[in-house]
Amino acid sequence: MKADGGKQRDDFVYSVVKFLTQQAKPTRILQCLEILLSSSVMPREYQFHFELRHLVYFREVARHLHFRRAAEGLSVAQPALSRQIAQLESALGTPLFTRSQRRVELTPAGEVLLQRIEPLLRTLARIPGELHALAGGETGHVRISFTGLAMATVLPGILREFHRRFPGIRLELNESPTAVQLNALQADELACGFFHPDAATPGLATRLLLREKNGVLLPADHPLASRPALQLRELAATPFVLFPRSHNPGFYDRILAAFASVHITPRIAEEVWPRANAVGLVRAGLGATFMCPSEARELPPEVAFRPLKGSAPESRLVVGWREAEPLAPALAAFLSVATRAAAKQAG
Repeated sequence: MKADGGKQRDDFVYSVVKFLTQQAKPTRILQCLEILLSSSVMPREYQFHFELRHLVYFREVARHLHFRRAAEGLSVAQPALSRQIAQLESALGTPLFTRSQRRVELTPAGEVLLQRIEPLLRTLARIPGELHALAGGETGHVRISFTGLAMATVLPGILREFHRRFPGIRLELNESPTAVQLNALQADELACGFFHPDAATPGLATRLLLREKNGVLLPADHPLASRPALQLRELAATPFVLFPRSHNPGFYDRILAAFASVHITPRIAEEVWPRANAVGLVRAGLGATFMCPSEARELPPEVAFRPLKGSAPESRLVVGWREAEPLAPALAAFLSVATRAAAKQAG
């Protein structure tokens, strides 16, 4: 059952069509039907009594302030151009030009219209090129999360190369623990992440970027800091600064397993996140923490990195993304750079 407004509109359209079939020429009937049908389905806020071409013609006349030169620039006949301008003025209900035999000038209304449509037409002119660049992976936006290990090792080089090759793509970067990244990837809230996997995650593709045995980061004045290398059992009396297990259960359990393999129970002084906080607590002398050799290349003087011989937890860093075909062009561009880094690591 149609609403009263819809029934009244249909009755009106029927009446107009009946009148036109009796009075008007066939071509005129088609034109009027097109207008009636389009206005009957178009939401009211998008119903205009002029078209884009009217604005283009108006701008050209406003630029030249001369109808003949504007018509030549548009490759249309001058009478046709004059009719289009008259239609626009009628639709807007106000003159846009004052005309005399010697000159054409914009009215105040014409000045305002020109100011309004210039940015609009420039924006419309840019759309094809912007969409082409987006489809080609030259522009776009990629949301990326990373862990402290990624930023301390492989990620800066990936970002540098990516911005060199794809300067038009904006990256939104956010540090997040592994568990948060996995949830965000599965919820499609994240394009890709740099994290430490426990095992394969259904629906996600990954590439290995880094795989290293951890060493230990000590306060520089720790009694064992003078040794070139250490064994984990020598650190039985040393408190450790770790991270909440919920952030990365797999790595946390590998740490406990490494301690268990040498028959000691770790002394866990603090569990903090992000990674920089653990390093800060080691600098403050509150304990030791685990660190990859690649992560330990530039350290403050208050700490000392020492490799571990024998049992030690292993860190694995991957770049991961949702398995989808096809990938968004901007994401595909970023992954092309990141996976190239993975290939170099494998080589």
